[in-house]
Amino acid sequence: MSDLRAIKVEPPEGCSASPLSEENLFVWGASILGPMETAWEGGVFQLRITFGEHYPDKPPRVRFTSEVFHPNVYNDGTLCLDIIQEHWSPCHNICSILTSIQSLLTDPNCASPANPEAAQLYTHSRKDYNRRIRRIAEKSTEM
Repeated sequence: MSDLRAIKVEPPEGCSASPLSEENLFVWGASILGPMETAWEGGVFQLRITFGEHYPDKPPRVRFTSEVFHPNVYNDGTLCLDIIQEHWSPCHNICSILTSIQSLLTDPNCASPANPEAAQLYTHSRKDYNRRIRRIAEKSTEM
């Protein structure tokens, strides 16, 4: 409930989230807008966030439900992001998670990629990588 209050009172810019139903406050839908002045700009990316019974001591499960091509996102949409994995702390909340994901879009960690193809393209052909991201961003608003 504190996460719900936090995102209603002070939502991060370009992000929104809320429970998918009033009956289950542990499964949320979220949206992240692609950051301005990047290849992601104009895109609207959907996520599903599942809070377990041990939250906030354990991180929620987070995955994209919309198409994303990114070095730190597995093909099934699951994120490889340190704050929701080995660097989790109960001080994080829905707002810090969404802000971190939005930041990750433009600042991937290619050292240990979840998607080797995306990491390779990002590292060796940024122009082609950005072109692919633009297509996905444009498609994301059609749904």
